[in-house]
Amino acid sequence: MKLSPKVSIIGCGNVGIRYAYSMIIKGAVRELVLVDYNRNKAEGEAMDLSHGAPFVSPVNIYAGDYKDTANSDLVVIAAGRGQKQGETRIDLIKGNAEILKGVVPEVVKYSPKAIILVATNPVDILSYITYKISGKPSAEVIGSGTVLDSARFRYLIGRHCNIDSRSIHASIFGEHGDSEFPAWSKAMVGGILFKDFCKVCGREGCDCCSKSKEDARLEEIFEDVRDSAYKIIEKKGETSYGIGLALTRISNAILRDENSILPVSSFLQNYHGVSDVYLSVPAIVHKYGIRQTLEIDFDDTELAAFESSAKKIKEVIRASGF
Repeated sequence: MKLSPKVSIIGCGNVGIRYAYSMIIKGAVRELVLVDYNRNKAEGEAMDLSHGAPFVSPVNIYAGDYKDTANSDLVVIAAGRGQKQGETRIDLIKGNAEILKGVVPEVVKYSPKAIILVATNPVDILSYITYKISGKPSAEVIGSGTVLDSARFRYLIGRHCNIDSRSIHASIFGEHGDSEFPAWSKAMVGGILFKDFCKVCGREGCDCCSKSKEDARLEEIFEDVRDSAYKIIEKKGETSYGIGLALTRISNAILRDENSILPVSSFLQNYHGVSDVYLSVPAIVHKYGIRQTLEIDFDDTELAAFESSAKKIKEVIRASGF
C-alpha cells in the first residue's frame, strides 16, 4: 500500500542523502525510496536513516529499483557527477546529460504523474533536457534553480544589516551559475526597500551609507553569493547541506500545495522576450508543479543581466544538441 506523500530520490550521493535527511527531520514525507547505481550504498543509507525512526514522524524508508518508485508524488533527480575544484557547473553537462538519458524514461515509466524536481548540475540545462526527454508538461518539470543562491543572498544581507535573514526578502535570478544576478531593485528588509534601509538602520558605527561604499559592499555581497560553491568545494570538496534544505523547501511547496513563490528554474515562454529555456524567476509552486511564472519589472541593469544569462544558457543547450 502506498503511503502519501511518496517521494523517490534518484542518486544517493551527498546531495541526495542530505535531502533525504532534511525531509525526514521536517516530517515532510511518509514513504521515501532511495535509488542508486550502487545498490549497497542505497541500502546502507536507508538502514542508517531508518534507525532514527523513534525521533521523527512516521516514515517508511527503503532502497529500491525504478519499479519501486511507482506512483511517486515527487521524484527528485540528484544523480550525476559532482562539481570538482576548478570546474564550473557548465563543465558537468556532457556526462550528467548522458546519465539523465537513462534515468528520466524510467522515472516517467513508473510515475507518469509525478512532479520531477531536478537537482543535478548544470541544473537549468539539465532541467530543459529532462523536460524534452520526459515528454511531460513543462510545469511538471522543475529545477532547484537559485533557491539556494537566494538563501545565501538573504543570509549575507542579514549579516550585513544585523537583521534576521528570515526578515530579508531578496532573490537571485537567471542561471544557477556564473551568469546569475541579484535583483537589488526589489530587495526588501522587513518591508522596506533595501536601498532605503540605510536611512533608518540606526546602526552605531556603520559607515556604508555613502554611495561609493554602499555600491562596493553590495557588489561584494553578490560576489560572495555567486562564488560560495567554489569556496565551499575548495575547503571541503562538495556542497550538500544547503541544497538539501533548499530541495526540502521546494518539495514542501509541492507536496503541501502551498502556492509558494520561489525562484525555481522554470520553462520560460516570452518572459521579457525570452523563450524556450529554463531559468530562475519567481514562480508559484503548488501540487501540480509550476502554476505560473511572475514577470518582474527589472531595472535596466537587471534586465540586461537576465538577457545575458538566457543567451548563455541557450547557446549551451544548442551546442548539446537539444
